[in-house]
Amino acid sequence: MKELVSIITPSYNSEEFIEETIQCVLGQTYENWEWLITDDLSRDNTVTIVKKYYDPRIKLQVLEQNGGAGNARNKSLERACGRYIAFLDSDDLWHPEYLETMVDYMKTYNAELVYCNYSRCDEHTMQPVLKDFEADKIVTFSNLLKTCRLAPVSTMYDTKRVGKFFFPVKSKREDHVMWLNLLKEIPKGYPLKKTLAKYRMRQNSVSRKKKNIIKDQYLVYKDFMGFSTIRSLYYTANWALNGFLKYSKIFN
Repeated sequence: MKELVSIITPSYNSEEFIEETIQCVLGQTYENWEWLITDDLSRDNTVTIVKKYYDPRIKLQVLEQNGGAGNARNKSLERACGRYIAFLDSDDLWHPEYLETMVDYMKTYNAELVYCNYSRCDEHTMQPVLKDFEADKIVTFSNLLKTCRLAPVSTMYDTKRVGKFFFPVKSKREDHVMWLNLLKEIPKGYPLKKTLAKYRMRQNSVSRKKKNIIKDQYLVYKDFMGFSTIRSLYYTANWALNGFLKYSKIFN
């Protein structure tokens, strides 16, 4: 029997896009999954839309207090029973073969973590606005310090091999901190050089406001990694440069 995949999704005021995301999960060729959606007290029709789908694999939890995406992901992780953990934000999409291809690749290469290429798309048309982000190298703790190559939409890990890793709720760079903590425990993550996901590039996305979060990125190294001030500044500068190169075509 195929191993269970737990899909982790935080939602907040996602009514514009979440139905399309639901359809992409229901259309997966790999069918042994559970979808743990944690709604962060949405004020729109997000919860109503999710409840329209009577699939026992979709498990919705609505929080009583807004706590941010990291907290919502943690609540989903606490309920997760699958061997493999996959992340899908409520506005992003997977190709139909995403889960099947990722699981097969992990088994073939005996990998603890795998990440793939993903398209970077306009938020309304879902047409690419940049060249696909390429999973072009082995990822390690060392090279992840300089730039976060791992995106939730395109990364999967094996809890049987590494356990569960939770997000720090006091960081606005919670994804990067979580991946760094995970990579401390394994030698490397493997690249799958195929585009299997679509990342929706929202104009109001926190991850796009590079100038506003340099301090938050510095704290990734200073507070969460325990680095010295000089070492933290060094890695923050590397991260800022790589971030500029990653998104400069959009801002110009």
